Amino acid sequence: MQGNPQATRAVGAQNSPRVTGQPAVQGNPQAARPRAHPNMQQSAQNTPAVQPAAQNNQAPQPARQNPQQPTHNTPAEQRQLARVARETTRENPWPLSLLSKNIKQYVDRMSPLWIEGQVVQLNERPATKMSFLTIRDVNEDISMDVTTFGGVLQASGGAVQAGTRVVAYVKPSFWTRSGRLNLQAQEIHPVGIGDLLAQIELLRKRLQAEGLFDPARKKPLPFLPRTIGLICGRNAKAKDDVLVNATARWPGAQFEVREVLVQGPGAAPGVSQAIAELDALEHVDVIIIARGGGSVEDLLPFSDESMVRAAAAAHKPIVSAIGHEGDAPLLDLVADVRASTPTDAARRVVPDLAEENRNLARTVTTMRLRVEERIVREREYLELLRSHPVLKTPTGSLQMHEKVLDQLTQSMRHAVSTRISRERQGLSATTATLRAMSPQATLERGYAIIKAPGIGVLKDVRDVKKGDILEAVLARGSMITTVFGTRPPEDPDSDTPPDTAPQQEP
Repeated sequence: MQGNPQATRAVGAQNSPRVTGQPAVQGNPQAARPRAHPNMQQSAQNTPAVQPAAQNNQAPQPARQNPQQPTHNTPAEQRQLARVARETTRENPWPLSLLSKNIKQYVDRMSPLWIEGQVVQLNERPATKMSFLTIRDVNEDISMDVTTFGGVLQASGGAVQAGTRVVAYVKPSFWTRSGRLNLQAQEIHPVGIGDLLAQIELLRKRLQAEGLFDPARKKPLPFLPRTIGLICGRNAKAKDDVLVNATARWPGAQFEVREVLVQGPGAAPGVSQAIAELDALEHVDVIIIARGGGSVEDLLPFSDESMVRAAAAAHKPIVSAIGHEGDAPLLDLVADVRASTPTDAARRVVPDLAEENRNLARTVTTMRLRVEERIVREREYLELLRSHPVLKTPTGSLQMHEKVLDQLTQSMRHAVSTRISRERQGLSATTATLRAMSPQATLERGYAIIKAPGIGVLKDVRDVKKGDILEAVLARGSMITTVFGTRPPEDPDSDTPPDTAPQQEP
């Protein structure tokens, strides 16, 4: 293999010479950075010569003053054609043959280069020793026709087939009659599986360093998902394996199926889009990606970085069932569960109804035995408690306390009665004393209490004078009196006897 397919993925210089009858600049195709697949649209972007005259800064000048008689009615060999494409006008256009020849001259000046892609169609014609291929870009939906001569394909030993990823050394060629761009292949080589596996290994290490394969990121599968998302090929056997086995295990299983390409260039974007769609559905609880195995090259899309990152970004658990036991694409490492086959995936995502019924029956039987054993054990313990004397005669231990309680009750009652009698006697004595010392008792003995208005109880006769009205309070009732006279108190220190003391007239 010549060249570096990673460095040369296309053809065509970025600064292309104008498409004219006599190009002034030859260009340098070797110095240009090619793209994966040359096409005339991109070349035309850098070739302003082939464009309508209305795009020029100056309006086209008609060759005649009368627009009703255009010059293109004059044969081309009898009129002066535009030198370059931008000088063409409606009245002076190029013949299509001239444009086709100029394009061919431009394409023929392009250098041979290496391209990379996948063979999607192969038609060999042994009689003419020619082969016609259609090669598609690995990452984008772009394809071109390739023609080989002689034993170019035979040199690969039959390794180049439809679906094979190849690198080819080609020379662009333009067919003037049909206006078709074709690639003439001088060498075609299948891309080595070892090189691809090495690239996958580098990708695996990079993704592992980012933590995408960390077991802590793995999401557990639900015991019984409401709806199972299934991504598989169109009318694929893997689809039937999952549906049939899952329904056989759990008849009520519901599915949301997305049929996409699971091989070739469209597999990675198709599966990634299906993952995003199913992950956005609320009723989908788990997603299965199923494919019934295949060669290492068939499973290469499942190591695509975009697909691996789409699976890692999903919020629902992902079950990878795309290969057999020995296959190890990167999707298996990032998936939450890796199933060996689509049948194994169906077994993992739904429980077995018959097995669950058996487990339920065993559980019920075990629970009944445990309950019966507990009842027997508790009954024996109850009989043991009932055999104790305290339980046979529960009031036996209370009889002695009952007698003590009666004695204490009688003692308390006697003490209370004695205390009440003593207190009653003391109360009677205190009452008699209070009564004897009370003013009422004094009044009962014939005494009276004299009150004067504004003074109250009189204690000194000097507080009143003749003519004052007084109130006399007796033991029973009161009366109003008038002072007719007073007698001052006797002075114990005076030598005058009481009878000789002066008196005040009444």
